[in-house]
Amino acid sequence: MGMKPNEKSKVGASLDLTPARYHREGAGFAVHEQLTLDSLGPSLFDVTFLVVDLETTGGKPGLNSITEFGAVKVRGGEVIDEFTTLVNPGVVIPAHITVLTGITNGMVALAPDISQVLPQFINFIGEDPDLVLVAHNASFDIGHLRGACVGLNIELPRRRVVDTLRLARKTFTRDETPNYKLATLARVCGAQVQPTHRALDDARATVDVLHAILGRLGGIGVTHLEDLMTATDTVPQHRRAKATLADGLPRGAGVYKFVGPGDEILYVGTSINIYKRVRQYFTASEKRKRIAEMVDLAVRVEGISTATVLEANVLEVRLIDELDPPYNRRSRHTQSRPWIALTDEPHPRLKVTRKIKRSQMESSLGPFTSHRQARNAIELLESTTGLRSCTQRLPAQPDGRGACHLFDLGKCSAPCLTGDLQSEQLSATEEALEGHVRTVADASLTKLRALAAAQRFEQATGIRDRLYSLVGGAKNFEEFRTLVGNQRIVAAYMNGVRWEVALFDYGVLRASALTREGESPVDVAEFLDATHGILDEPQFASQHVSHDEVRLLSQWLLRDGVRVLKASTPELLARSRHGGYSIALPALPKPSRTE
Repeated sequence: MGMKPNEKSKVGASLDLTPARYHREGAGFAVHEQLTLDSLGPSLFDVTFLVVDLETTGGKPGLNSITEFGAVKVRGGEVIDEFTTLVNPGVVIPAHITVLTGITNGMVALAPDISQVLPQFINFIGEDPDLVLVAHNASFDIGHLRGACVGLNIELPRRRVVDTLRLARKTFTRDETPNYKLATLARVCGAQVQPTHRALDDARATVDVLHAILGRLGGIGVTHLEDLMTATDTVPQHRRAKATLADGLPRGAGVYKFVGPGDEILYVGTSINIYKRVRQYFTASEKRKRIAEMVDLAVRVEGISTATVLEANVLEVRLIDELDPPYNRRSRHTQSRPWIALTDEPHPRLKVTRKIKRSQMESSLGPFTSHRQARNAIELLESTTGLRSCTQRLPAQPDGRGACHLFDLGKCSAPCLTGDLQSEQLSATEEALEGHVRTVADASLTKLRALAAAQRFEQATGIRDRLYSLVGGAKNFEEFRTLVGNQRIVAAYMNGVRWEVALFDYGVLRASALTREGESPVDVAEFLDATHGILDEPQFASQHVSHDEVRLLSQWLLRDGVRVLKASTPELLARSRHGGYSIALPALPKPSRTE
C-alpha cells in the first residue's frame, strides 16, 4: 500500500495571488485557515478495514443461520486484531453444509448462540466512523449480519462496505483468472492463506486479495477512501489515472484552475478543501459530460490558498471575469451590465444605459442581467405608469408634430401635443427607479391574476416575464446601494468555531481573516480597518466591482449570525419594505430536459 507521505504546512496566499509551495499529497492548512480534519477523506493507508467472513447453515439471514464468525482488522497493510468463534445456530446443520465447511453439529453444540456473539462482534467493530467492512460477495455476509441484528433488535453500526468480488471484476481480466471465486483469486494473488470454507481462513485469504486489489488500483489513482468507494463505477481508466494532477494542491480554502495543453485556463472553481475537491473530478462522483471533457483536456491544476471561504468565492468570480474560461458557464463581462434611467430632456423617457455614475445610483434601477431584461422592465414601467414610450426627443413646447397611436389608445398623455409635463407619470417612475417597485408590482400582479382567470395565458406570461425582470433589477439595486453606497463596511461571521472577518470598500472585498482561538473579532476588525486605507471613490457604480461579486458579498452580509462592526452609511444596510426583496413572485414553471 506504500509509505505514508510526510505532511508539510504551507502559508496560504491572499488576494494578491502570492505563489504557493506545494506538497505531493496536498499542502497543509495555512495557520489562518485551519479546517476540521473530518473534512478530509482518509488515505487508504490510514483506513482500518474489517474483513469479515461468515459460515452459515445455508438458510436465509436470521437468528438461526450463522455457524461461525471470522474477522480480521487491518490498517496500513498490517493485521492489528482478529475475531473468531463458532456459533450454535439452534437448528440442525444440513449434511451438505457440513461436507462443504467441515462444521458439524457436535462442534457447535457447546458454542455460544448468536445473542452472545453478536454484541461481542459489534464491540469488535469499535467506534471508528471511517472503519470499512470488507467481504467477498458482501451482500451475503453483511446480509446475514443484518438479519441477525434484526432478529435480536440490535442496531448494526453504520459503516461503509467494500465488496472484493466486485472490485476483483474491475481489477482482474479473464486472461488472468478463469473466475472470481475467492479460492481462485487467492491463488492468482499469491495469498499466504488459502480459503478452506472456514471463517477465519477465508477472512485471512480475503485480506490478501484486498491488498492485491488495492495495489493495482493505486496505479490508476485510487489512493483514498472516497476513490475506493467509487472504484467499481464506470470511469475511464485514463481519467482516473489523472488524479495525480491533484498532488500538491492545498488542503484548505481557495481557488483552483484547470490548465490546458497550451497553458490556457479551462476552468476555475473554488472549495473549502482544494485538494479533496479536485480529486473528485477524477472519480464517478463527477457526472457532468462537459466537465469530463474538460478534465480529459487538462494537463495540470493550479491552486491558490485564501484566508477565508468568502475570499475564495470572490477570487473565483474575479478570475472567471478576467480569464473567461471556456468551461465556466458564468455570464461574461459582468461589469458592463445595463441599468435603466430617465433621459435628460424637457419630457423625460426611460432609457437603457451601461454606465451609471455612483452619484446617480439613487435615481437609476439595476443592474440587469441583460439588455432584454432591462427592456422588459422599461416596458412594464411604461405600461403601468403611463410614461411616454416614444424614442424621439421632444421640445419643451409643441412644434406641430402629430401624436402617435398610443394617444388614440388612451395610453399616453401626449406631451408632444400639449407640452404638459407628465408629472404624475414621472413621479411614479422615479419612485420605481429609487427601488420602490411594490406599487408597480402589485398592479401587475392584479392584472396577471385577472388575465389568468380569463385564460389569456399568453398575455399573462408576457406580464409575468416583465415583472420578473423589474423585480430582479430592483433586488440588484438594493444590493448595489448597500455595498457600493457604503464607503466602508467591516463585518464578522461565526464560521464554525472561529470568526470570519471581512472588510469592504465601495462593495470591493479588500481583506478577510479568520480569528485565532480565543481572539476577538472586534480586535481583528480594528486591525484590518487600521491597516487598509480606504479605496478611492469610484466614479461609476460598477467601476471597481462586478454584479456577481456584489451579489456574493450581499448574500454573505445578510446571513444569519453576521455582525456588522462598522458601516459608513448604516441606513443603507436595511432592505426596503417597498423594494424587490419584499415582493413574492408567482412560481416559474420548471424547464423541460430538452430546453
